[in-house]
Amino acid sequence: MPTHTQFVDSFNALFAGLSTRQQEVIKSRFGLNPKQNPETLAAIGDRYSITRERVRQIEAAALKVLQEQIRANAYFQKVLDSGKKFLKTNAGIARQQDLLSYEEGVGHTLSANHLALLLASTRAFYAYDEDDEFTSLYYLEPAHFNAARDFINTWKQELHAQKESVLQGGYRATFVSFVKKLSLNKAQAERYLSLAKCIGVNPYGDQGLREWPEINPSTIRDRIYLILKKEGKPLHFQSIADNINKAGFSNRTALAPTVHNELIKDSRFVLVGRGIYALTENGFAPGTAREVINRILKNNGPLSPKEVILAVQKERFIKPNTILVNLQNKLFFQKLEDGRYHIRES
Repeated sequence: MPTHTQFVDSFNALFAGLSTRQQEVIKSRFGLNPKQNPETLAAIGDRYSITRERVRQIEAAALKVLQEQIRANAYFQKVLDSGKKFLKTNAGIARQQDLLSYEEGVGHTLSANHLALLLASTRAFYAYDEDDEFTSLYYLEPAHFNAARDFINTWKQELHAQKESVLQGGYRATFVSFVKKLSLNKAQAERYLSLAKCIGVNPYGDQGLREWPEINPSTIRDRIYLILKKEGKPLHFQSIADNINKAGFSNRTALAPTVHNELIKDSRFVLVGRGIYALTENGFAPGTAREVINRILKNNGPLSPKEVILAVQKERFIKPNTILVNLQNKLFFQKLEDGRYHIRES
């Protein structure tokens, strides 16, 4: 089994047929020098005071020479063949780290940069560099990449359609049902998803699309929302700040005054007591005690004082005496002969 040093020595031997400038350009372009990342055509051109186009021409000529040497080299053909074999057993596509680990397991201790040069020279299979949507990966043919991308996009659409149940712990069940509906192998579907960056998990273990604020709350307001939703009850703004910090959304500490300011600004949150806030989606509505009483009577008709108190306290932390005082405001409410109250007609 070749050591990494032996592999690098074999790799460096490929450059024997290149000019000094070609060697410099290739090593810079593919990051083959120690502690160096791949460089752009422009960066190399600036260093040598030549145009980007001239660098591209030097690179193309060098790759043509290397192509012949790599194809004639039995060892490098084994490296490429083992890579293709691994991809074939994984639906034609795999994460970079998985393929490189496989190569290492069969005795080919090459880096991603070395393999990038082999592929640029031979097109034995294809490399896809990491971006906002996918991790770094390899694929046999464009059709394999397209199949993975189409599955991921379709799965994202399904998640949007099933968002409510997914966020209630139904991610896995939704996935199994979805894969079955497509008559797709579950292991293959999971491999496809391992390539994508669209799926995330929040501190509560809920799984879903990373773009959802319930999964990846990037702002204080979104974190407040998630805390209140998961707690399922009204909380004081200090407790909300403490829960945000406990959840570990980021390294930045959430300060209670900052949390309070955000609670005031967002219509999703309603003040239900002194410093205590709840979610409007849970049936809590904004307004003064009088406005809450007015809405309750408007929706339910005449109610007894006790019934009004119970209805108000379901959504607001207001003392019974405060509610009774507001009911006795004859400008807005009228007491009926049977002791119930209703809205005074204007």
